[in-house]
Amino acid sequence: MREQGGLEVTHLTMRFGGLVAVNDLSFSARGKEITAIIGPNGAGKTTVFNCLTGFYKPTVGELAFMGRDGRILLEQLDGFVIARHGLARTFQNIRLFPGMSVLENLLVAQHQPLMQASGFTLLGLFGARRYREAEKDAIELARQWLDRMELTHLADSPAGALPYGQQRKLEIARAMCTRPTMLCLDEPAAGLNPRETAELGILLKAIRDETGIGILLIEHDMGMVMGISDHIIVLDYGRKIADGTPLAVRSDPEVIKAYLGEEDDDELPPEIRAEISETAARA
Repeated sequence: MREQGGLEVTHLTMRFGGLVAVNDLSFSARGKEITAIIGPNGAGKTTVFNCLTGFYKPTVGELAFMGRDGRILLEQLDGFVIARHGLARTFQNIRLFPGMSVLENLLVAQHQPLMQASGFTLLGLFGARRYREAEKDAIELARQWLDRMELTHLADSPAGALPYGQQRKLEIARAMCTRPTMLCLDEPAAGLNPRETAELGILLKAIRDETGIGILLIEHDMGMVMGISDHIIVLDYGRKIADGTPLAVRSDPEVIKAYLGEEDDDELPPEIRAEISETAARA
């Protein structure tokens, strides 16, 4: 794992008292690829994200990340330090600053470099050249992402007043303003309509291709997952049951069983049902 943005999870276990939420999980996520973590509700997906981003300290395991300054072990760091190394995250429930403007939300994401340039307030108060240049760069980066998300015309609007789909875009833009080497997205399509979900898939592939960063996402929309992912990990009751390409994963018997639960296939995502039908027809 030498490529910047690469992630290697080894024997990750997370226990809450007698409950094992994640059980001996190992997987890798590469830079310049989209890796999806999928599974039924309660499979342990968000717990994995919380371990990666410092919200939880794993009971067991090593979480190695190739950040801006080389290889680091995430389980040894606090969350706010992890973000500085290039691992950015969004949440299933949108966590914007609703009273701030759209532009201000993107500038807040660049708080750390701005504070450093200000000498932690003094140079900013006196308008030092170094701070003015950093502020100019921060505004330019924010405007680039506003343009990319087609939100420029809303730059001065309160973030909380945006329609839900635009708030999702703003949250991703805010994460990108931290200049991450890996972007972790927790159910980014939650609450979006089919058109918005399709647009999100196109956007995430463009971010991967244009920036070269790795994207790690949790998602329940199997149409989007199968359409954009380079690599998929499937969890069930905290353990890994499949790991591979979309083609391999969607026809894996363990995956089919996990989604079916019983013999009734109504809960199986359409893409997996179609694959079963095609396989049966060929047989």
